[in-house]
Amino acid sequence: MRETLADWRPAIDEEIATLIPREIDADHLESFFGPPTYAYDPDGIQNALAVPLWDLLDRGGKRWRAVLFLVFVDGFGEDPAEYLPYACIPEILHNGTIIVDDVEDAATIRRGEPALHRIYGRDVALNAGNAMYFLPLKILTRDPADLPAEQRLAAYEMLMHELNRTHLGQGMDICWHNEREVRVGTEEYLEMCACKTGCLGRIVARLAAIITGQPLEVERAVADYAELTAVAFQIGDDILDVEHSLGRAGEFGKAFGNDIREGKKTLLVIHALRESDSDRARRLQEILEADDNTDDEIIAALEILEDAGSIDYARERALELAAEARAAIDGLDFDDETTRKLEEFTEFVIERDE
Repeated sequence: MRETLADWRPAIDEEIATLIPREIDADHLESFFGPPTYAYDPDGIQNALAVPLWDLLDRGGKRWRAVLFLVFVDGFGEDPAEYLPYACIPEILHNGTIIVDDVEDAATIRRGEPALHRIYGRDVALNAGNAMYFLPLKILTRDPADLPAEQRLAAYEMLMHELNRTHLGQGMDICWHNEREVRVGTEEYLEMCACKTGCLGRIVARLAAIITGQPLEVERAVADYAELTAVAFQIGDDILDVEHSLGRAGEFGKAFGNDIREGKKTLLVIHALRESDSDRARRLQEILEADDNTDDEIIAALEILEDAGSIDYARERALELAAEARAAIDGLDFDDETTRKLEEFTEFVIERDE
């Protein structure tokens, strides 16, 4: 799966650059947004949109959502290269959510460098992040694959539904963070993941199914696969944050003890609070509620998670979700190569080390 990701990434970035060029000029603005009422300011728009976006993209990221879209298209019997513009939709949306999420979380690091709002300011970051929710819709407007009107409408309606649910998930996450006290259980956490992370996965799968004209039952099956895989990915991300802080993972691109410092209600935290004795559970709760933590306090929290078996528990739940994802597409008529890639992907999102 790593080879597939590496093979497609340059083409995906090149396609993104046709939508949001690295260097924006008046001709691009007029062709993309229409003639100005008075006069555009290309330099201002360059600095407000293109510069922060490409700063983030050039830092890395695996483009797995775009690549997964192309794997589905290939599995549906179409040429992935012909649908590259559509692969950019979930990728740009994802990066927009990252920018906004970092502002809302007051994050310091993203992909190993300062979060965008730390460099360009909250105003520029929020505007760029919000713009990235809407810019990809122009791909459907331009319609490079010349889709029938009913398919384009279905794609629009799907995007609106899933993006709204994405904000439900983010809203839950923000509320839990602001409350500090951990009052939610496993089911609420998984639902938050299903909305916040799973809906972007569902966009990947449903968009591929819609634009290639798949029947509704196929669309539902691949959407279930993508949602389950995305939730497993989120749990894997939570595990990586802990293991990176314990010195067991590669470069993760976030600050030491990031999730503990932010008081995140991860699956590991929920499990540790449930399984630890009252004194250790209370200590973990105090660390999570604190406005600031020392490195020693972060280490103490990590040790509580480890001693409670929460890392192993979370990995086991992620593996269960990955197995459910594979079962969701078991009855679909994919060729052996597509099936192999999709199965490998459910393992990759959990076992990756960065």
